[in-house]
Amino acid sequence: MNDAERATRLEIHTIQPIAAHARHGRARDLFTIWFGSNVQLLTIATGALAVTVFGLSFTWAVVALTVGNLVGGIFMALHAAQGPTLGAPQMVQTRGQFGSIGALLVIGIVIVMYVGLVSSNIVLGGAALASLTPGWADTPSIVVVGVVGVVAAVYGHDLIHAYARVMSYVSGVVLLIAAVWIVRVHGLPADFLLRNTLSTTGLIGTISVAALWQISYAPCVSDYTRYMPADTGAVPAFWASYWGSTLGSILPMILGAVVGLAAPQVGLVSGVALLTAGISPLVLIVFSVGIAASNAINLYCGALATLTFGQTLFPTWSPGPRSRTGVALILFGFALAGAILSKDSFLAHYEDFILLLLYVLVPWTAINLVDYYLLRHGKYDVESFFRHDGGVYGRVNRAAVACYFLGILIQLPFIASALYTGPIARALGGIDLSWVVGLLVTSPTYYLLAKKARSRQGAAAEPVARHEGVGAISVDDIPPDHKVFFI
Repeated sequence: MNDAERATRLEIHTIQPIAAHARHGRARDLFTIWFGSNVQLLTIATGALAVTVFGLSFTWAVVALTVGNLVGGIFMALHAAQGPTLGAPQMVQTRGQFGSIGALLVIGIVIVMYVGLVSSNIVLGGAALASLTPGWADTPSIVVVGVVGVVAAVYGHDLIHAYARVMSYVSGVVLLIAAVWIVRVHGLPADFLLRNTLSTTGLIGTISVAALWQISYAPCVSDYTRYMPADTGAVPAFWASYWGSTLGSILPMILGAVVGLAAPQVGLVSGVALLTAGISPLVLIVFSVGIAASNAINLYCGALATLTFGQTLFPTWSPGPRSRTGVALILFGFALAGAILSKDSFLAHYEDFILLLLYVLVPWTAINLVDYYLLRHGKYDVESFFRHDGGVYGRVNRAAVACYFLGILIQLPFIASALYTGPIARALGGIDLSWVVGLLVTSPTYYLLAKKARSRQGAAAEPVARHEGVGAISVDDIPPDHKVFFI
């Protein structure tokens, strides 16, 4: 079966490990799924924060956005190797670090994150489409943009890959055309490079937001690599994911900084339309359609996370495509409601939302990567992921849960946001170093505690040899007492 045939078939797997005979794809496919899903309006809006909220000049905005994405992209791309090795979704793998019940804490937070990202996406996409037709309300456009993403999420993994592959070329070309048009045809204000100034607070804040943009993908990276053959190289998977996501983010974010500085008196969508006057329908339509690729990723991963949550509570349940479809529609319903209610105050709440994600995702990614690369070296007992008692990983890994809460608490004094500013951040003049501190504290603490716990447990904590390094079981391999019904 070729890529086109796979893309038009309904995916039958959900959270079950992917058997060896069902594996397909190449590492280079990871470049397009992350590039194609990032070149869209929400990425542009994130880049605009550098000059509108954080007050940086264009030059320093480019520096900060680039550094933040390059640093955050490391943590995002390191998760890429986990999918081919284990064949299971990212949130299912989290049971290997937190235990079957302990993982519910992280999974619940991730589900909320996906709903919030979908809401943010469709607000911008709806506003862009509505702007093309005078008198047309935002709400119908929001629904239209959202529905396109739902369709791709329902068909599943291969259609999402195909959609993002097409959008990589289309959105990439339109992004280049828009940049040339703004500079050569519309022109930039004479004092463009002199607007705003450098501040340490703005520089660190922009780097943090850009890094979080990359880290926010970490909980779903394996969802798009788990179908790849087990012998897919970790290094090619890393670099394809890294450059696809970082380049796909840096370039539209720079465009966002241009729009924020050159058209500060209007909103983001109006600013893009103003600066690309003459080709604005093309630009806005393509970037709105690009939002659907991002939404499909978020809804699909959100559905897998929700099914993982449910299967933890009902261990005999093995969810199928109908379950994934129903859950995706429910999540979209919540996202749609949030978008309609918040569309008039989107930018006011968006910064707070992504900073909140930063504080809760950083400890998780630190624990996950330390456990996978430094402690277990990619060797897990995949069958234990689907046991109610957690198998060799237990119901709750106290070290992981304790370090997760420690990672959140240790950030509190360093947080600087509109909602809360910690004492250390206040003393530093509003500089937010929370995510850096979270990584530096959580990583070594978990390594030491988990290594000590594993030493006490001995061989009982090691994965069964026949499952080392391969996610080679499928729904047909799940023990009978764990496979009562498949919906």
